[in-house]
Amino acid sequence: MTLAWKLVVDSADASAIAEFWGAALEYEVEDPTALIDSLLAGGRLPAAAVRELPDGRKQFRGYSAVRHPEDPYDPTSGVGKGRRILFQDVPEPKSGKNRLHLDVHSDGRLEATVARLESLGATRVKEHDQGPIGHWWVMLDPEGNEFCVA
Repeated sequence: MTLAWKLVVDSADASAIAEFWGAALEYEVEDPTALIDSLLAGGRLPAAAVRELPDGRKQFRGYSAVRHPEDPYDPTSGVGKGRRILFQDVPEPKSGKNRLHLDVHSDGRLEATVARLESLGATRVKEHDQGPIGHWWVMLDPEGNEFCVA
């Protein structure tokens, strides 16, 4: 039996950090607009629970997710059924080092990948060059979450 999973990341601004990671990983930012419209029309969701984005898409306030573009998803809800990261707003700020982080693989284009991620809002922290063992950068996403690029 194969277990399904998603990674959930606490955030300060789920919408903004989902946009960053969607662009960084070349994933799709999920669009639950059709589901939200249906729930609003049926009176099953208060308007205060919804955030409308500048492009007209709607999101559940405090939540946003990204999914791999080739994985299956529910067309009504926009929710991915494969590789997926859900960002959820929490009231407290990040404190301390992550206990879990993503490794982004650059396919031999380390500097180009690091530069692209910087252009999206990431920050270089520390370069590690272990010779034949590996060469990578520790970076921070716009909310200060550590990740590595190798």
